[in-house]
Amino acid sequence: MAVQAYILVQTEVGKAADVATAIAAIDGVTLAEDVTGPYDVIVRAEGPTVDELGALVVTRVQGVPGITRTLTCPIVRI
Repeated sequence: MAVQAYILVQTEVGKAADVATAIAAIDGVTLAEDVTGPYDVIVRAEGPTVDELGALVVTRVQGVPGITRTLTCPIVRI
């Protein structure tokens, strides 16, 4: 079973749509939508392990221009 997480993204002013589009094109991202509120983009991503999901966030998602902060929330099944 893949490890999944929601990634809450804050962007520079006026960059949410561009950031969401760029993130949506990354392998391992299953959803990226711009939203209103304290975060500008919400992403759902998955990877085969926690380490690989973390690497996806750090090396690919956080590398998208226009991002100022991310918060990763792993999905748990209780």
